[in-house]
Amino acid sequence: MTNSIPEFETDTNCFLIIGSNTSEGHPLIATRILKAKQRGAKIIVMDPRRNQVASWADLYIAFKPGTDVAVFNGLIHVIIQEGLADEAFIRERTEGFDELKKLVADYPPEKVEEITDVPAESLRQAARMYAAGKPAAIIYAMGITQHTTGVDNVKSTANLAMLCGNLGIPGGGVNPLRGQNNVQGACDMGALPNVYPGYQVVTSAEVQKKFQEAWGSTGPATVGLTVTDMVNGLEEGKVRALYVMGENPMLSDPDLNHARHCLEQAEFLVVQDIFLTETARMAHVVLPGVTFAEKDGTFTATDRRVQRVRQAIPPIGDARQDWQIVCQVAHLMGGQGFEYASPQEIMVEVARLTPSYGGVSYERLEQLGWLQWPCPNADHPGTAYLHKGRFSRGVGLFTAIPYKPAAELPDTDYPFTLTTGRLMFHFHTGTMTRRSKKLASEVPEAYIEIHPEDAKRIGLNGGRRARVVSRRGQIELGVRVTERIKPGVVFIPFHFAEAAANALTNSAIDPVAKIPEYKVCSVRVEPAAL
Repeated sequence: MTNSIPEFETDTNCFLIIGSNTSEGHPLIATRILKAKQRGAKIIVMDPRRNQVASWADLYIAFKPGTDVAVFNGLIHVIIQEGLADEAFIRERTEGFDELKKLVADYPPEKVEEITDVPAESLRQAARMYAAGKPAAIIYAMGITQHTTGVDNVKSTANLAMLCGNLGIPGGGVNPLRGQNNVQGACDMGALPNVYPGYQVVTSAEVQKKFQEAWGSTGPATVGLTVTDMVNGLEEGKVRALYVMGENPMLSDPDLNHARHCLEQAEFLVVQDIFLTETARMAHVVLPGVTFAEKDGTFTATDRRVQRVRQAIPPIGDARQDWQIVCQVAHLMGGQGFEYASPQEIMVEVARLTPSYGGVSYERLEQLGWLQWPCPNADHPGTAYLHKGRFSRGVGLFTAIPYKPAAELPDTDYPFTLTTGRLMFHFHTGTMTRRSKKLASEVPEAYIEIHPEDAKRIGLNGGRRARVVSRRGQIELGVRVTERIKPGVVFIPFHFAEAAANALTNSAIDPVAKIPEYKVCSVRVEPAAL
């Protein structure tokens, strides 16, 4: 996030929430947004499904899944045409505006309506609300990123924010809400194929030299494989062994039948987790990790906030803290430099080698409670919001982005568009929440949401169950008939292994980020035999 969660409550005057079911996926953040609404802030929600946070919205706009770029280009078109852009910000702090202006001239609201199903007047209303609501915050989650155009979607959010001068100020910004509690921290620590900790690129000779001197050795100075590349690499013979930590690809990967086939090709599969997940059942070796209550260390929240995690109970049974397991495995493989005595010792090395964490220490965290990076030295207070005065590249870059359709569109054989997502009562692949009797009782089984018109036409009324079929697989599940979803679109939560939504989803990926298109695929829906 460019900004901080507390700013939403105190500073933000307008929220544009797109691709985020905030109140169910991030309820604590949603509480801040609701408090802002109570003091007068406006809320715009854009989503193919009328999710829970849409009930708070001053303006809710349903659009066709996979048409996000066209929506953003339409908003930008209106703001430019009506003279609502922050011309001083554009002139002083950005480049590339003329190219963007030329491109969005081809996206008037009426044309955008044809692409997205968003009424032209609703698009104009949203553009005016956002432009007039400074400081305005864009909030998004995986509804933006999990597309074959995910990178284009994210760049479009930056275009809109810069257009109205909503970067580098409290309460504004482009604010992605991360999907799990320490995703930000994992990325910060280099759990990506192209960077070392602190986003220091592996292809830099200077960076390679730095880590070579610190660690005694480094990996190759080439970009590694993404998650999707690794799974496909098993089938292709490029990957022979896989070490999976705290992830469950046998429920979270797209096109699960293909994912299962790939994992079955692994010569050696190791899973390190707290429960015997669907993936762990396929493993040659399972290493028992620990829960948050059994470990010591730090988590980094979605707004770059580094916080201490304190061990409440000793590890149960043979389970061990993740850092201990990794260090012991490294020793057994002949690795050097893994003689850490504690997580605090590891944090000392993190601060020494990672400029953005340079001023983060356990002593300061104990004293202050938390620190937000960038925090380059021990005297630095941390950074509440990014890009104040200048961008990291100097000036912000507008990107002219044409709309491109999703990889798979409805046809006569598969006439519905499926989009997937999360529920309030379950988390990710249900590894933890579906073991809770209380949470499981709230939503005990999978279901499909379908519009009443579609349900009536198909015959999905009363207590009927549905069979949902894509080009990759099929599942049977319960039916919820609701006007929350647009005609022609269906929604399935992905938490349920026995009716896994990802048995249906498309493995087509964004060409840059390699993120699968979980949010758009084509399916057929029919009554299941009772």
